[in-house]
Amino acid sequence: MISVDLARRLHDEGLVWSPMSGDRFVVDRPGMEQDVFHLADMTVDVHHLVGGSVIGFNGVAEWALDSVALEETLWLPREDQLRAVLGHDFVGLGMEAEGYAVVALVNGAPLTFSHRDAEEAYGLAVLEVLRHRT
Repeated sequence: MISVDLARRLHDEGLVWSPMSGDRFVVDRPGMEQDVFHLADMTVDVHHLVGGSVIGFNGVAEWALDSVALEETLWLPREDQLRAVLGHDFVGLGMEAEGYAVVALVNGAPLTFSHRDAEEAYGLAVLEVLRHRT
């Protein structure tokens, strides 16, 4: 799973989240970054209100949290979502000594981003591609 730190860097670089069922996220408040939530139609879903969108926790008895503003959350994109963001800049995924290697085009040149976790390698590639997209 992608780290909260990398997810925050992706968000700061302009990665936009349009919440969908199955997405993972954390509440971006001190002490809550360890609790990963999944959007699901029955228990945790998005409510679009006049003042903005909130993520509602429906019938989750162990939480004293009814809802949280979308702006207070941090999306933890999955491998397939990160690959989709790369789009035509994605070249391939392979293995090397450090783990997974994602090759992506940055300004037209192939660069390799390695990490022991495939999603983290994809995230590093997306971060660099976003930095160079206009």
